[in-house]
Amino acid sequence: MTTTLVTGATGQVGRRFVPRLLQWTEPGDTVRVLVRDAERGARFAELGAEVVLGDLRDETDRAKALAGADRVINVAAAFRNVPDTEAWAVNRDAALALGRQALDAGVGRFVQTSTNLVYPAGRGRPSREGDRLVTGDAMVYSLSKAQADTGLLALHAEHGLPLVIVRLAYVYGEGDPHLREAVPRVAEWTAHRRLPMVHHADVAQALRRALLAPGVEGRIFNAADDAPVSAFDVYRLNGLAWDETAAREDAPDPWFGITDSQSLRDELGWRPQYPSIWTARDAGVL
Repeated sequence: MTTTLVTGATGQVGRRFVPRLLQWTEPGDTVRVLVRDAERGARFAELGAEVVLGDLRDETDRAKALAGADRVINVAAAFRNVPDTEAWAVNRDAALALGRQALDAGVGRFVQTSTNLVYPAGRGRPSREGDRLVTGDAMVYSLSKAQADTGLLALHAEHGLPLVIVRLAYVYGEGDPHLREAVPRVAEWTAHRRLPMVHHADVAQALRRALLAPGVEGRIFNAADDAPVSAFDVYRLNGLAWDETAAREDAPDPWFGITDSQSLRDELGWRPQYPSIWTARDAGVL
């Protein structure tokens, strides 16, 4: 019997991932979630998860959540509309502290959910897992996630943390407001500039494969669908007209944010259920 701890269960990714993980869990195994709010945690309890109340930023709460856990999936992230201090505290500091305590607790696998935004622009090609990460004046979200990845990889190299990192493209689907929130993000882009995407269903299967695949400790995998969506189509998918008279900026690097997911495919057997946002639209799962 195994116990899998999931952090960030009430976020956009976590709330869609945990029900799937529960469906995939063998009888007798446990999915445990760490949540700050009992009311929001009740939904997971009804689905069959074990709910631990606590804050990922608190050492005692982390220890309570890790007690008896065999595996950890850290999905927690502070992204939009949060103070920089909170982004650093959740994305970097709490992730590293969780990794250290998970190592001490003897977990068998630690999956870190990261982002394609840890890669800087300027390569002139899709980013690969071994490429350098952002530094300097990048946005705090990107920097905090990059430093978490770097610190966790050091824990793996120096102390044996059984780490696997999955770096996600722009996540969407199943009522997630990210698709709507993409409109202001691309408002200044030229029509042909592309936004790499990945559907929640495909995020879930990537995380599951990272959790279970043998012999991949210390590895990083990028997860993105097959067809980055244009700024023009972001507007169209949201039912908005494209203003052809507006002055817009093109990207100095048309590959910015686009990642190479071949390793996830070839080594973990991942295949996107929704290889493009149009496939998801036709299936009614936007």
